[in-house]
Amino acid sequence: MSQRPALTGAGAKRLAKGDQRIIVTGAGGWIGMATLELLADLLGEAFQSRVAAFGSNERALDLRGGRRIVQKPLDALVNLPPAPSIVLHLAFLTQEKATLMSAGAYAGANWSISLRVLSALGAVGAEALFLASSGAVYLGDDTRVPESMRLYGRMKVEDEARFRGWAEEAGARLVIGRVFNLSGPYINKRASYALASFIADALAGRPIAIAARRRVYRSFVAIEELMSVVFGVLTEKEPRIEAFDTAGLAAPEMAGLANAVIDTLSPRLGVRRPELSPEPPDRYVGDGARFAALAETYGVPRLTLAEQVRRTADYMAEFPEPFDRAPEPR
Repeated sequence: MSQRPALTGAGAKRLAKGDQRIIVTGAGGWIGMATLELLADLLGEAFQSRVAAFGSNERALDLRGGRRIVQKPLDALVNLPPAPSIVLHLAFLTQEKATLMSAGAYAGANWSISLRVLSALGAVGAEALFLASSGAVYLGDDTRVPESMRLYGRMKVEDEARFRGWAEEAGARLVIGRVFNLSGPYINKRASYALASFIADALAGRPIAIAARRRVYRSFVAIEELMSVVFGVLTEKEPRIEAFDTAGLAAPEMAGLANAVIDTLSPRLGVRRPELSPEPPDRYVGDGARFAALAETYGVPRLTLAEQVRRTADYMAEFPEPFDRAPEPR
């Protein structure tokens, strides 16, 4: 069992000592659930009074250790009494949703989410906001990826512009994190995320199956690293707009990722993979320079790939089925 993930660095210290309310939209998704747990561990008894969760519907969100928080519908956000607040805006229909909806319906649904949040920020007293964006912002015109991914990327670009406009007009702090690949507790989509799929194979004691026929490179950041950096910026005092890509200390090809899982969890396992094709490699790794600089500035320790594998595996072993039991924008 590895060390339990925790918020670290200057932002975590300021957050623990402060009294700002923390509003989480899209709370029932992977980043939302993991962040709620990090906040619960950091804030202790103040968690229930300082954190408000919102999503597509009202339901109880159960965290590890018996903690529970009630998620309210997003439409209820504007009804919060005004108070100095940090907003973590994680609500967005994912790329998978774009494959199931018409382009117009998908765009309209995400427009609706963004406008509901934007219209509430002044009323609730938002002073700082984290926008969970995506590495897909760089793929909007890339014909090598599916149209659903291009649409998702274009919508994320528009979302970034909307919230930049709010921050500039309000004189607020804004962090835009272009998320590429994450690791850690509450991981979902275990059949499609390579890290989760490989760990599931290892935990089941079977050879790790790599489906990709071309070389695929990914770079991983632990959720606690991401949110520790985010809170470092959000708890500053001056207005500021900060944008970065998430990128880990390494960018392994799928074979390297599989070997990292094997070395960490079960050295006796092997790897199964079809013969590699001559197609150009798939690199989705991000430019990690700014993220690394911010982590150093705020004193946030970086996790190796092996540490990330172990912490993700600890969670998956404890919860063999994905934690998100109901669909949720994230």
